[in-house]
This record gives sequence, structure tokens and C-alpha cells, in this order.
Amino acid sequence: MNQIRPKNPGLRFSPELYDDVRQQVLRRDGWRCQSCGTMSNLEVHHKAFRSQAGDDSDENLITLCVRCHADIHKSHRSL
Repeated sequence: MNQIRPKNPGLRFSPELYDDVRQQVLRRDGWRCQSCGTMSNLEVHHKAFRSQAGDDSDENLITLCVRCHADIHKSHRSL
């Protein structure tokens, strides 16, 4: 019999710790969208989506502008 396994919740930070990691990712990426290079309207994106057990580690985060971030989510693709 097949058993359904629960999703691996991955590493999830508190809002305060996540904000610290977010700031580190923005600095690491030079305050630039890693897709188009713009330096405005920046957000931090999970490369492996949280809904697909992606975690909050800096290795799974990347800086994107609002437009590139929305494009990725519209196409349901990961980086």
C-alpha cells in the first residue's frame, strides 16, 4: 500500500529573521534584479517555491524586480 508523505516544510524563518536574510540577499545581489539588472522595485524571490517545499535559506533566494518576479509567478517556472 502506498502511503502519502507530508510535505517537507523546509527551513522557515520568523518574520524578523527573514527580513535579515532578505537584506543579506539584496546586498549579495548588488541591489540589482538578477534577471533584468534594474535597481528599482526590488523583491526577494524563492527559487524553489515555498509551495513546493522551498525554504528560506539564502541559497534559495534571489533578488528580482517586481516585473520579473511577477513574470516568473505567472509562468509558474523557477530559476
